[in-house]
Amino acid sequence: MAPLDNLPKGNDRKGDGDGSVQVHMDPNNKIDGAKVFAVYGKGGIGKSTTSSNLSVAFSKLGKRVLQIGCDPKHDSTFTLTKQLMPTVIDVLESVDFHPEELRIEDFVFEGYNGVMCVEAGGPPAGTGCGGYVVGQTVKLLKEHHLLEDTDVVIFDVLGDVVCGGFAAPLQHADRALIITANDFDSIYAMNRIVTAIQAKSKNYKVRLGGIIANRSTDTDQVDRFADAIGLKRTAHFPDLDVIRRSRLKKATLFEMEPSPELEAVQQEYLRLAQALWDGAEPLKAAPMKDRDLFELLGFD
Repeated sequence: MAPLDNLPKGNDRKGDGDGSVQVHMDPNNKIDGAKVFAVYGKGGIGKSTTSSNLSVAFSKLGKRVLQIGCDPKHDSTFTLTKQLMPTVIDVLESVDFHPEELRIEDFVFEGYNGVMCVEAGGPPAGTGCGGYVVGQTVKLLKEHHLLEDTDVVIFDVLGDVVCGGFAAPLQHADRALIITANDFDSIYAMNRIVTAIQAKSKNYKVRLGGIIANRSTDTDQVDRFADAIGLKRTAHFPDLDVIRRSRLKKATLFEMEPSPELEAVQQEYLRLAQALWDGAEPLKAAPMKDRDLFELLGFD
């Protein structure tokens, strides 16, 4: 990733939108060969749970999967590895930021059913840029040739999109998936994420791949918003206790005690993984202005 002060200025730089100031992807660090998905959504909406179970579903289909957590909490792969793994920033710091001293096993860990797990982490609070962290992670993976043996890469990204740094995985992704619940706050965050993806799609290959409704019995508000802006719901995972318990047990849903409702959720993940592998149709959505969104779904 190029530092901000080294970026081309003025008309020499391709901006992702008005006022765009951010870290850009080093063209040498493109991810080639694998299908790349970036998972976004409101903070606390269940992105890590969804990403981990989707990773397992891909692995159950026989795919070689790499999940990259992009959050300072570094708990994206918690249910896959059964523990908090050190971050790329942690291990780089341990060798005084000399990446040539690192081995693959220092920052890549094998999780359930062979899913490979990396926690990019994030910069210390109030310093640095999340985009730099993502860039260094991809650079390390390429230098160690790990991406050559990968079919699917899933970026699990911190909370709402609020800056170009945490939108950096969109520079690598083929499709962006948005996790949402059936409530206004989640849909408001989704609308902002759609705006970010639309901006990135001007200069990168990323396109919207669909909405995953999570922790919701109903999907009427999600579907109403999706219909209004040109999105499509691609999966629905209801608010089930077994999903909550899986996190507490440090387990994916594919490791839990069998039950009819659990089997239905597992099958939904497998169906979603197969559909994404077959090729998620790119969606052209038109995000709403805040006032229009409040008029559509806001409070009386």
